Amino acid sequence: MARPAVAEINLANIRANFQLAASMAPNGKTLAVVKANAYGHGALEVAECLARDAEVFAVASIEEAMTLRASGLRHPILLLEGFFEDSELEIISREGFWTAVHRQEQVDALRQVSLSNPLTVWLKVDTGMHRLGFSPEHAAGVYLELKRLPQVSNVVVMTHLANADDCSTQGVLVEAQVSRLPASFLESGVELSLANSAGILAHEVVRAHWQRPGIMLYGASPLAKANPFSEQLRPVMTLKSKVIAVRWVGKRAGVGYGGRFVAERPTRIGTVAMGYADGYPRQAAEGTPVLIDGQRSKLVGRVSMDMLTVDLTDLPEAGVGSDVEFWGESLSANEVAAYCDTIAYHLFTGVTQRVPRKYFN
Repeated sequence: MARPAVAEINLANIRANFQLAASMAPNGKTLAVVKANAYGHGALEVAECLARDAEVFAVASIEEAMTLRASGLRHPILLLEGFFEDSELEIISREGFWTAVHRQEQVDALRQVSLSNPLTVWLKVDTGMHRLGFSPEHAAGVYLELKRLPQVSNVVVMTHLANADDCSTQGVLVEAQVSRLPASFLESGVELSLANSAGILAHEVVRAHWQRPGIMLYGASPLAKANPFSEQLRPVMTLKSKVIAVRWVGKRAGVGYGGRFVAERPTRIGTVAMGYADGYPRQAAEGTPVLIDGQRSKLVGRVSMDMLTVDLTDLPEAGVGSDVEFWGESLSANEVAAYCDTIAYHLFTGVTQRVPRKYFN
């Protein structure tokens, strides 16, 4: 019998989440961000699932893009971090990839290269994230420079929102970022991509031209506070396993490494085949919620490499073979992440390859 740890991936829910993103900007275009192995969900499977819906896919690097090409995906693929070496440009041209450009050295490399096919370039402007991108003061000139290059067929202007998830500011910080763009970029002839998942869900001002949904495709909201749109998201990954052993421990008995959990009463402990080598976070706090046969219970004791322990005392029907859900269809990944001092992105991308993915519609 196979080890029971599994990540079930609901492809129908991915399509529904993509369609929600697209519906927020019916006059625009929506790509699908599948970097980091589609946030741990399987880039090949997600791309195949969305092949009829998404015009473009987005990844972090050329290696991720080549993996998708090798699978037979023929869509344009945007390299969100651009090219790292000039030698990548001919591959990008040959494969029909699109590339971000965020520093002058990349523009210089484009000017000097001879390409079989001109490129679609996404010009990144730093409006406040301060990671990548040209300053707003220089971006307009760079845009005109790129437009003049024979190596470039089209230019899209993008920026990344730093505070779109913080609804307490009522969009003031988002609007401030948009206002930093050169006025010429806000004219109708310039293609823009301003909206990440949080922008799509909460800020109408950034729903222009190209939407870039990432985490929302996978059913987790990036917003600090839910809104009517984020509440429509459908969970995609359900991380599950089973109870593999049960024992009673007496009052004041410690459980697990270091005896972090100390029983306040005789306690029925279930041991589950799931640990940090599977991607369940080792930092999960005492009391992190889990579902046992659909009923709410909690983690007790430290997570170890291959196993963790849960409290079955108030669930007399639960025992060896009981289903355990860690997050997914019935338990929000955002709620679990809060107990682990992290975010749903981290939970999803942390699920390791030894956990089989099972896909269904």
